Amino acid sequence: MKKLLNTLYVTSEDSYLALDGENIVVLDKEKELGRLPLHNLEGIVSFGYRGTSPALMGACAERNISLCYMTPGGKFLARVTGNVKGNVVLRQRQYKASMDEIESLEIAKNCIIGKVFNARWVLERATRDHSMQIDAERVKKASTMLKGSIPVIQESQSKEQLRGYEGEAASVYFGVFDELILQQKKDFSFGGRNKRPPHDNVNAMLSFIYTILTNNIAAALELVGLDPYVGVLHTERPGRASLALDLIEELRAVLADRFVLSLINKRIVNGKDFQKKENGAVLMKDDARRKILTEWQNKKKETLTHPYLNEKVEWGMVPYIQAMLLARYLRGDLDAYPPFLWK
Repeated sequence: MKKLLNTLYVTSEDSYLALDGENIVVLDKEKELGRLPLHNLEGIVSFGYRGTSPALMGACAERNISLCYMTPGGKFLARVTGNVKGNVVLRQRQYKASMDEIESLEIAKNCIIGKVFNARWVLERATRDHSMQIDAERVKKASTMLKGSIPVIQESQSKEQLRGYEGEAASVYFGVFDELILQQKKDFSFGGRNKRPPHDNVNAMLSFIYTILTNNIAAALELVGLDPYVGVLHTERPGRASLALDLIEELRAVLADRFVLSLINKRIVNGKDFQKKENGAVLMKDDARRKILTEWQNKKKETLTHPYLNEKVEWGMVPYIQAMLLARYLRGDLDAYPPFLWK
């Protein structure tokens, strides 16, 4: 099993990243802010504009270290990758599956079943653990509706139909999401999902963590030899990691959403960590982003029993495990892709 390494998040907008021997060096003008050995890293995410030395890019590509660039506001810009890794036969099999309407639909259905199943259990956990603080009847009703949608999703005859069922389930789930916010209701009210740009503090954090997690999944897919840009449900378009967007579906509620809720309910973030622009867009302040990324790193180190492997793993390993299971299915080692089903 792959070992979970660290991801370096460089949040300073004026930082320049360079290579010195086997170390990455973070520079602000001529001042050295810090250095880390490359062998401790599995990824680097930079929120600055000054860039990276070609030598460091080459070293990262050679060592399979994902290098990702984002705007200070958290919008994805680009990823740097080296030579294509993995078995050519595996990628050919992936492309064939992606173009086969029946097979790609079956994989997509499993991803969406995982998404709805996990969303339902997030709601079930809330009714069990916080029944006195929430409208338990309302949340339970939504959970029952999600449970009923799973067999309907299983019977989907087309991707258009599947997207329709997915949208209905997401509407049910986010319709009661505000109930799961137990603290700081005034600063973290939630009236529904909005993005590009997000218009409230909750959506700003959700969009940010979804972007970070999508990048983690894309790196994991490349590591097992799959093409993250060729998906089964999300439409391929230049620069869009479609397969990563397919696999994130089963992890949104259970990993990203629960993480954001914990930031709010544990008062790790507060209303002063955000600013609203004239166009209504809400942005996280630099200090808030640093706090969130530190907590995200801690979350990735927490352990759970993987529902399919029945082994103790770290949360940060789950994207890699799901990518590995998808590769095993495509190679013919498994009869179907097993989605991540959490309780």
